[in-house]
This record gives sequence, C-alpha cells and structure tokens, in this order.
Amino acid sequence: MDLKGEDRVMKVLFATPEAAPFVKTGGLGDVAGSLPAALREKGVDARVILPLYRCIPQQYKDQMKYIDHIYIDMAWRRQYAGIFELEYGGCIYYFIDNEFYFNGDTPYSYIHLDCEKFIFFSKAVLSLLPTIDFRPDVINCNDWQTGPIPVFLDTFQDNPFFRGIKTVMTIHNLKFQGRWDFKGIKDAMGISDYYFTPDKLEYYKDANLLKGGMVYANKISTVSETYAWEITTPEYGEGLDRLLDARRNDLVGIVNGISYTDWNPQTDPMIYQKYTAKNVHKKKTENKRRLQADLGLPVDDGRMMIGVVSRLTDQKGFDLVAYKLEELCSGGGAQVVVLGTGDEKYENLFKHYAWKYPNNFSAQIYFSNEMSHKIYAASDAFLMPSRFEPCGLSQLISMRYGTVPIVRETGGLKDTVWPYNEYTGEGTGFSFANYNADEMLGIIYYAMDIFYNRKDEWNKIVDNGMAADYSWNVSADKYIRMYQDLTGIYDLPEKKTKPAAAKVKKDDTAEEYEKLKADADKSAEEIAKKADPGVIKVENPFDDEKTAAKKPAAKRTRKTTAKSAGEKKPAAKKTTAGKTAKAADNAKTEAKTPAKKPAARRTAGKKSTEEK
Repeated sequence: MDLKGEDRVMKVLFATPEAAPFVKTGGLGDVAGSLPAALREKGVDARVILPLYRCIPQQYKDQMKYIDHIYIDMAWRRQYAGIFELEYGGCIYYFIDNEFYFNGDTPYSYIHLDCEKFIFFSKAVLSLLPTIDFRPDVINCNDWQTGPIPVFLDTFQDNPFFRGIKTVMTIHNLKFQGRWDFKGIKDAMGISDYYFTPDKLEYYKDANLLKGGMVYANKISTVSETYAWEITTPEYGEGLDRLLDARRNDLVGIVNGISYTDWNPQTDPMIYQKYTAKNVHKKKTENKRRLQADLGLPVDDGRMMIGVVSRLTDQKGFDLVAYKLEELCSGGGAQVVVLGTGDEKYENLFKHYAWKYPNNFSAQIYFSNEMSHKIYAASDAFLMPSRFEPCGLSQLISMRYGTVPIVRETGGLKDTVWPYNEYTGEGTGFSFANYNADEMLGIIYYAMDIFYNRKDEWNKIVDNGMAADYSWNVSADKYIRMYQDLTGIYDLPEKKTKPAAAKVKKDDTAEEYEKLKADADKSAEEIAKKADPGVIKVENPFDDEKTAAKKPAAKRTRKTTAKSAGEKKPAAKKTTAGKTAKAADNAKTEAKTPAKKPAARRTAGKKSTEEK
C-alpha cells in the first residue's frame, strides 16, 4: 500500500552518467558511488541508475541480473533499452543497456554524440520506472548528462504514475553544460517547440541541456555553499548566472563528503605503512621514505614533500604553478610530486622539471589509484591552487591522511579548509585569496617556515585536519533535509529530540527534583514522537543541574551547512597570505632556529576570536 506523507519511507533515484567503482572519470563518480549508500543507512530507499557502458569491468557485469527491456522513440528510430540490476555495497544499481550508444571504450566522446546518447539515457530513465516497479519521490539528476530528465518529466504528466515526482538538478561543474546544435537536440528529444525558447532550453541559438534541467527541476543543488553563491555571479556563472540568480531561493549548496571506508589510513592496503591519528607523527614518515625511494628522490624524512594529484588543466591553477615552478624547485626547500594527466603543455612542463631537478621534482604523468593513495599518505602538504573548484575531494582526502592542504579560497576549498591561525592554534591548512602566483608562492613559503621551524605548530595543524569530519554522514543529512522540503516525508529512523521543559528552582528538594526530572523525561518522549525534525535540537534541562538546555555550541572545526544561494554572500576569510622576505628565506634554507613572525601576514585571528 502506497501511504502518504509522514507514514511512508522516502524513495530517491540517483540518475548519473557514472558511479564508482563501475565507471569513474572525476568527482561525480565518487559522489554517486558513496552518497546513495549513506542515504540508505539513514533510512532512505536510495537507488542509482546509470548507463551500461562497455568499459565497465566484466567482474561487475557477471553479477548483474537482467530485468526486462523496452523500446525508446528517438527521432525517426526506435532504440532498445535493456535494464539490468546489481546490488553492491548495500545499494541497488540499475544499468540501462544499449550497444548503439554505450559501446565506446570511454563513457564520453564527442559532444554531438554525447548529447544524443544522454538524451536517450534520460528518456529511458523515466520510461523504465514502471517496468522496474519503482516510483521515486525524488529523482536527483547530476550534471548536464541528466539535464533532460526534468524536461521529459514535464511532458510525462498525462501519465498518473509520474505525477508528483520531484526533481533535483545537482551541478558538479557548471562549465560543462551539454550545448549543441538547436535542431539536432530538438530532433533527438522529440518534444514540441514550446520547450525551445530563450526562457527554457534555447541558449544563444543553441540548445543547452543543463539549462533545461535547471529550469524544470524543483530544486537546484551544487556541491558547496560558496560555489552556490559564486555561480550566481558573472565571473563564475558561465553564462547562466542570471537564471541561477533568479532561482536563488531554490538553490542549495551542500559540500561533498568522502568515503571513510575507502579512504582510511588505518586500514588502507595501498599505502606502505598504516597509521592512525594517534601515531601519525611517528609512522607517516615511513610512507614518505618509501615513496621517495620508489620515485628516485633523495630519501630524507626531514624534507618537506608537497603532493599534487589532479587533472593538469588551467582550472586547477597550473598556470600559477608553471609561473613559479622554477623558483620553487631551484630553492630546494621542498620536494614536489605530481600525479595526473591533462593538457599537453603541463605534461611536458612537468617532465622537463623532473629532468632538470631530479632531486626536487617528480612527475608521474599518468593516473593510478594506488599511487594516489601513496602520495596522500606520504606527503606533508597538498597543493590545490584552483582557479575555481565547485567542491574538491582531494583536500578532504589529504586531511584524512594527515596531509596539510594548501589551497586557494574558492568554492568548496574555501568551505572545507580553515586557514591556520598561529595565535589561536586553530586551522586545518593554508589558503590564499587572490588568483595570483606570488600570493600562492608566499603561502607555500609560509607553510614551509612552519614545517621546518615550528614543528609543534605543524603537528597541531595535522591533528586538526584529521579530527575534522568530512564523511558522508554529515552531508547525507543535508541532502535528506532538502528532499524532505520537497516531499514532506519526515518519517526517517533518526534520533528524535526532546523539547525544552521548565528549570528546577535552586531551592527544590532532591525528591522534588527527581519527580520533576522524571515527568519532564516522560513528557519529552511523548512530544518527541510528533516533533518536527527540522526544529533545532533542545535537550531536557533536568539533564544538567546548572543550566537550562541550549543549542550546542558550534565546533571549531569548520562544517558547512546547506544554504540557499539567496542568502548573504559568504564572508571572505582572512588568510595568512602576506609573508616577510625573512620568513621565505628561512623556509628555503631549512633553518632550525625559531623564525621571526612575518610582519604583514593576514590571519583569521579576528574571525576566530569572534566565533569562540
């Protein structure tokens, strides 16, 4: 029986072009492989649907179960759409099969082919729902490849099965929008001219699939608070800022999490030496020594190692790195290890510096999951000078492994990395505000100064980062609240909160106190069953003899919250960007005496003091 409102478990379908471990090209694959499982642990019936690419490893295909098939009308032809099912890691995955569209060696190819491919996928997602007997309350679409789903859903409203299904359009990177020839996309979608106007799918005489999803989705989400605000501005809006600004009340930013099972230095089989937060300062150095030996770098556990695991593109800030790499390598203050592929100009540049400075620079121009684990575990610092970064996962992984992130304050990097404050001892990394090569190098030198000359402070930053919680547990709660706002379904197996009760007077006798406390507990339990889970948690004041219940104080370690982009622009964090020449020289020469504090360094001291 399909119950209504608060009596029914929420059902969510996560539509995505990729999901780890089956197929992954970027952060979206990690999210799709982890978030639905986290939602299921919290009582949501979350399932995932993606294409059955030929490149998915055979070991997973062998475990899939054929369910059924239908045919999808695509312009002048009908296309087969098979549906396979696989339960993996406690989550149900559906795979849409079509050899014509999904037969390539990689998930993506040329944009005009991809547009038709994912139009087919989007239509098949909706058309197959009655066949698999799963009617979701929410379909969470991800990036432009699933942008047509909210549009098609609007055309399916004559069918009672589809009425009332809500959609969320999650933007992982606004730069990629699925733009192609107006007539070609219109022909492939097979819908009326009504949908191809400037206020819908049309975009400067082309068609834009992501824009269509943003127009018709009930909610728009992105992967960090700051990025949610940034994309409403012309600088980061990629031509869609006016649409996003108009929908700012429906725009939510939720920081991604990482799998604490896949990324765990205590159990990671890919690293040289396992360690925990308790022994990180003793055992992490063994990983550095072993990696130095494997990469042909001088073995020196006292030498600072800066790791980079990334796509080698302009977006990731490698134009800044290229500008200052000679100065960084020639100084000899640190070893730099780069892992990744990307633009040919950066691949060749890093190969050149690996040849020119073999003792200071190592370029691994390929990608290996195992090598990435080794670099996270071995490095002292992790560099991410991104031009823009919707969320970023590498900084979260690096903190999990006790590696200190050095980042530019943009998008999710700003939301997840607290800049170190030497006066309060707070902070989980280092950051610089402006997209400027000198500012980047200055903050690197400042980090080197702390590493070499103030080891206790450095160890404190490591401890702060490892103590921060960026698991999916926190982010999944925020996704659930967003889904609840859309559906009104609140009956999840979450801990109920107790309402406030009256204080006990100081002159009450012990007997009266116990009676009042018992009555308050009983009343709290009865009312909590009907309490709105969106209400701020309030404890029974009789659990604390000294004070009435208060909202818990915010932790010092930063945790982001889902906000509407319509709220106030996030306050800019003050950074430790300014450095004196003396501090930089000390870092370069690895001085062993305490360094003089930089004279013109910006810190987060004022902000931290106010928040205490």
